[in-house]
Amino acid sequence: MKKNYYNVVGVMSGTSLDGIDLVNVRFENKASWSFDVICCETIPYNDQWRNRLKNAIHLSQEALEKLDKEYTIYLADVISDFISKNNLSDIDFVASHGHTVFHEPEKGITYQIGNLPCISEKTGKTVVCDFRVDDVKLGGQGAPLVPVGDKLLFAEYDFCLNIGGFANVSTKIGDEYKAFDICAANNVLNHYVATLGFEYDDGGKIASTGEVNNALLDKLNDLPFYKKPYPKSLGIEWVEQEVLPMIDAAQASVEAVLRTYVEHIAIQIAAVLKPSAKVLVTGGGAYNNLLMQRLKDLSKADIVIPEKAIIEFKEAIIFGFLGVLKMRNEVNCLKSITGSSKDHSSGKIYKP
Repeated sequence: MKKNYYNVVGVMSGTSLDGIDLVNVRFENKASWSFDVICCETIPYNDQWRNRLKNAIHLSQEALEKLDKEYTIYLADVISDFISKNNLSDIDFVASHGHTVFHEPEKGITYQIGNLPCISEKTGKTVVCDFRVDDVKLGGQGAPLVPVGDKLLFAEYDFCLNIGGFANVSTKIGDEYKAFDICAANNVLNHYVATLGFEYDDGGKIASTGEVNNALLDKLNDLPFYKKPYPKSLGIEWVEQEVLPMIDAAQASVEAVLRTYVEHIAIQIAAVLKPSAKVLVTGGGAYNNLLMQRLKDLSKADIVIPEKAIIEFKEAIIFGFLGVLKMRNEVNCLKSITGSSKDHSSGKIYKP
């Protein structure tokens, strides 16, 4: 039976490897959907987990299956701790994205670890997870998935822009809602700032000390992906094969690389946004003051940076919402966004 009220724990691990985002959010369906964030937290990965996840793409099948099982158990423990220490009761279900290892939809491949059935047994909760696989089987990109939440929860914005490991955007084009990945973002910035001993460039301060390398910038902007029509999505494989070798070949200082790549991100995003459009910006990139300023300069858009809970936990909130739609057997994946053969309700449901 469909309800009008759901109490959910949403869980997200992004490719930037910041940690696991957890949010307790209550959704209500009256004339339209609304939500209320009760509590939220990011559990940072320790060095061991960060390295294991970063290198997972290079593992053998046997080693990857072992990692998947161990990560699922770890994720279940993190979820259980979050529920326990926040004294959460009457949870309808947990909706978890897992952690993406492979995403090559053109080859029919997408693999998120942490989505094994034991996650329900370990947490003692119903779990909705593994949202991308069904869409790829139907010929879609399997990403981005959050635009359904953008459409139903953040309808007052012309564009919903998320700048995490990758930058992606959702918007209405004509009569259809569209969404696609724009470029790699924090994945690249964090990779280079790590060589200076930092996890990220706080506020873009280090990048601000560098000079733009115009030759490198031109090469980055000329990457073939940017000329492809949407729907389109990116995986870490593309970063490792196309972006990092190009940057390394430039032999520029870290400061110059960071400054150049910030400019690259701003140029690629600005090319998508319309002047004077109202744009909601979320993800870690919203804290990069240099990037936000360059985006305003280049796009002339109305850049809106919301409260911290929305900046940092919007994707976890929306995966909670995708779980609601799945539990209601309602569409949570639009063919106009992913390019799949039909609209559908994606994900697996595990019960303890």
